[in-house]
Amino acid sequence: MKNLKLFNSIGARFLLIAVFLLPLIAGFTGSATAAPDKSPGALYTLTNAASGNEVLVFSRSASGSLAFQGAYATGGLGSSAGLGSQSAVLLTKNNQWLYAVNAGSDQISVFAVNPSGLALVDVVDSGGVRPISLTIYKDWLYVLNAGDSGNISGFSIGQDGSLSPLAGSTQPVSNGGVGAAPGLAQIAFSSDGSTLVVTEKTTSLIDTYEVLDGLAGAPVTHASSGAVPFGFAFDHHGYAIVSEASGAVSSYQINGSGFSVISPSVATTQVAACWIAISKNGKFAYTTNAGSGSISSYQLGEDGSLTLLNPTAGITGAGSSPVDMAFSINGRYLYALGSASHAITIFYMGADGSLTSNGSISVPTGVVGLAAH
Repeated sequence: MKNLKLFNSIGARFLLIAVFLLPLIAGFTGSATAAPDKSPGALYTLTNAASGNEVLVFSRSASGSLAFQGAYATGGLGSSAGLGSQSAVLLTKNNQWLYAVNAGSDQISVFAVNPSGLALVDVVDSGGVRPISLTIYKDWLYVLNAGDSGNISGFSIGQDGSLSPLAGSTQPVSNGGVGAAPGLAQIAFSSDGSTLVVTEKTTSLIDTYEVLDGLAGAPVTHASSGAVPFGFAFDHHGYAIVSEASGAVSSYQINGSGFSVISPSVATTQVAACWIAISKNGKFAYTTNAGSGSISSYQLGEDGSLTLLNPTAGITGAGSSPVDMAFSINGRYLYALGSASHAITIFYMGADGSLTSNGSISVPTGVVGLAAH
């Protein structure tokens, strides 16, 4: 009995020591590579095929790797040509619904996102010609139509994800609805939903629209800090971070009728900065350089200022022409689509904003857009 008590006493002490020491030991066993997480997800892109558009779904493992899961017909047609836009495919914040453009049939498709894949819910006319970019705020969705004279058009989102046109929401771009569309690139809501923003490549203009009860007002045009404004995203403080295909990134304060430049044209030292992605922690911005096969990284200040961190933070390869990017929902992995290499490159993002290549996966020729969770 005495030996049993001694054993129990020693065992209890050992258990107590283990409880306190194991977390410390675990803290010293990590490496510089990405630790597996417990939140696998999925990545989505569009075939944009004129014979029948499809959403391609890739499952994401806990280590960030991708595996083809399935192809889902949109019920519309692609254009079989690059869209030159950002946000051609878009997830709602709760990852319940996926929206995709059909640039060849002037439609928008709606999918329910299920653990087993996608289910087509709705296909609606886009309210214009050649839809290329989508944005969502609460229960409103707006599309940028880049064909004919170009326009924006709004929809309300139903509880089942379906889209209903918003009467009076359709507005022209800078040309006032006259003549050819001026090389449109992207549409997005400001962080607070008070403003819609559109970038125009050929005019180097940025259009803003005040939004009231979901309806966009008339466009107000502003000169871009640098030539050829392209993709953009709003950071955690509500500032717009805009790429410029002339080889730079600028930041702006945009809300309501207000528009001011914060950091004008901070050069990438690379060629053709076109798409923007912001890290989930809000500290870093990345732009793909389509002409250099690289990704540049920027430090984001709380005041919206930009500081170039690394002009070649990520390399996708010479001639790869990286375009769209998307972060995984946990913020660990950045995915970059190579429009010329026909591959999606996987990067692990370090705490300092650095990118480490984590392999790639091949995709069909002509795919556009990326969305991830």
